[in-house]
Amino acid sequence: MNLFSLIKEDFLNVKRNDPALHSTFELFFNYPGLWALFFYRFAHALYQTGLRFLPRFISAIGLFLTTIDIHPAAVLGRRVFIDHGVGVVIGETTIIGNDVIIYQQVTLGGVSTSKGKRHPTLENNVVIGAGSKILGNITIGANSKVGANSVVVKDVPADSTAIGIPARVLKRGYDKTPLSHNKIPDVNKEIFEYLLKRIEVLEDALPKTKQKNIKERDHQLEELYDNFIHSME
Repeated sequence: MNLFSLIKEDFLNVKRNDPALHSTFELFFNYPGLWALFFYRFAHALYQTGLRFLPRFISAIGLFLTTIDIHPAAVLGRRVFIDHGVGVVIGETTIIGNDVIIYQQVTLGGVSTSKGKRHPTLENNVVIGAGSKILGNITIGANSKVGANSVVVKDVPADSTAIGIPARVLKRGYDKTPLSHNKIPDVNKEIFEYLLKRIEVLEDALPKTKQKNIKERDHQLEELYDNFIHSME
């Protein structure tokens, strides 16, 4: 596609991804992510011709107006949607596929000062939750989701969900709906529930003669916990 066809598609893509859009007029004032892409498309086209200063200058204008930093050398595919967008940083060697959704405060950053590929690759239909950091020359596979505020430093396979710091990869919990990034299992909660149930099983397995002593010690722990909570008030 030529430059102007890409820009036109970017504008039409907002209507497809944001139910909050009620009129075309709003596109000009309420969508910094759209305008960041607008400046990026021009800067990237000039960067590909071998120019360096002018593309960086255009990017600087886009950063000043939108608070979104996209390096003109980065490669962004079609129908990329940066929702809200404040604080998004996309590094020089980043590659982003088609139909990718990126939320505010996301960083696609590098972990090395060496030349070459040092920023992430996002394949098609990836969703990156708000506040996430994707660091290094890693790949987020097609159709995958990264939960809000996660820090990803390793590859994420296709059709997966990555959450946590550092991010853990889950095959389950995957949902094909583009905006379903809220449907992410709470791993910490599930582990905690597992431990409670495991303790209950162990207590039931103890001989009756020893359970009385355990209950007394349990009562002492409850008092310690209550004292700790009250000390924080």
